Amino acid sequence: GIIKPDVVLYEESLNEKDMNSAVNAISSADMLIVVGTSLIVYPAAGFIRFYSGDKLVLINKSPTGYDSLARLCFNCDVVEVVSELNAL
Repeated sequence: GIIKPDVVLYEESLNEKDMNSAVNAISSADMLIVVGTSLIVYPAAGFIRFYSGDKLVLINKSPTGYDSLARLCFNCDVVEVVSELNAL
């Protein structure tokens, strides 16, 4: 038979119920931490627009178009950031 991982592959639709849950959680969040994405691929990249708080944290190896909106922005490998946080 066909074997498919339990992930959304490129050009597949996201589950509408999951998308609504994500939007609701993001829109009511006190802080939003976005990790490991260029924030270019939609629809997931558009979720950040639903965050209205002032505690946005971006962790991505390369800069994103949203870096200037973030309170904290780490343009380095996520493993390095998490390792540093664990050391605190």
